Amino acid sequence: MPSMKINALEYSLEAVLKRYQDYLWTDYLPFIARYIYDAKHGGFFWHTSYAGEQLSSTKRTWYDARGAWVYAYLYRNLKADPTFLKQAKQTIDLLLRVKDPAERYWPWSYAADGSKINEREGDIYGNLFVAEALLGYAEASGEPAYYEQAKAILMDAYGRFQQKEYTYRLEYSPDANFSEAQEVLGHYMILLHLCTGMLKFKEDPEIAQLADVCVEALTVQHYNADLNLMPELGTKEGTALPPHLTQFVYLGHAIESLWMLMDEASRRKDENLFALAAERFKFHVELAWDDLYGGFFHCLDHADENRYLTDKVLWAQEEVLWGCMLLIEAKDDAWAKAWFQKTLAYVEQHFIREDLAYKPWKNNGKRKMDTKEAGQRIENYHHPRQLLFIIQSIERILNVN
Repeated sequence: MPSMKINALEYSLEAVLKRYQDYLWTDYLPFIARYIYDAKHGGFFWHTSYAGEQLSSTKRTWYDARGAWVYAYLYRNLKADPTFLKQAKQTIDLLLRVKDPAERYWPWSYAADGSKINEREGDIYGNLFVAEALLGYAEASGEPAYYEQAKAILMDAYGRFQQKEYTYRLEYSPDANFSEAQEVLGHYMILLHLCTGMLKFKEDPEIAQLADVCVEALTVQHYNADLNLMPELGTKEGTALPPHLTQFVYLGHAIESLWMLMDEASRRKDENLFALAAERFKFHVELAWDDLYGGFFHCLDHADENRYLTDKVLWAQEEVLWGCMLLIEAKDDAWAKAWFQKTLAYVEQHFIREDLAYKPWKNNGKRKMDTKEAGQRIENYHHPRQLLFIIQSIERILNVN
């Protein structure tokens, strides 16, 4: 018999806001300040247990860049505490220092002080996350030079992605014999999100043109009408994927990219694009839900064979939460209200370590989410991002009402 029992409480918006404020200000930020942020060098000790035990002092571009964005966003949008701006700047300075001009990518990892570690090569996402951090700092500080740096990194990354010889190391491939991808939905997802952020900051025809390319890629190229799903992989012109890989849908990316399409549609005031993205978002969310144990699967290895990865990851649950709240704010959507309540009840029951100080949220677990692992990494982007976005969204709704 299923062991999952979700108490889907009917939280009011006021109650959700209070919970989210506590999750951010009482739990998350104090935990990061005490255990994760490196006050000496900037950056984040990501390799830390849920109890705050540092497992190594190695840092990574992904986590430093996205953590810097969080602090810049906090400063600009929720609380103008100069400490947040200082920490964002300190981390950005570290990131700019570790980049070797001779290398195409930011390093995968580096020592706490920024000194070089001979590990694997970095990737395109690292560059894009640095661009997001720079954009966030430009918005928070009012210094336009950081926007120009962000734009230059974005356009360089897109240019590399379009090169015929470009491949991406696909560590989440459903086929062990296929590890180098040419066209990846996740790339267009991050490119679009950056474009949307930049265009909210200032009008830029070159960025607007790239946003159009990304919208086309996400709504047409990475859409299978027969399945009504968004396959993760594509190919460059003149090549073809093995048939089984056309059935690979990385549901977490699809769901995340669909709320980003809704966000871009809202910026454009494009009701048709918003409706299209919302319809597909709902379909992917319902398909990803685990009817037996609750929560969302983040990976469908083969659609026709109904073959899922059954582990659960926090970020995929949180992309659903924010996508639903975006729909609630924009359309007062009844479906989104029901799924937000259902998802929040599941996450609160299965992901929060109530037994530990600061009540950290687990990154992942097996299908039932019924064990208490020590934890290997502290999530410092998807988790605070959905807290920040949902707090702001509810405040806007309540102010309007």
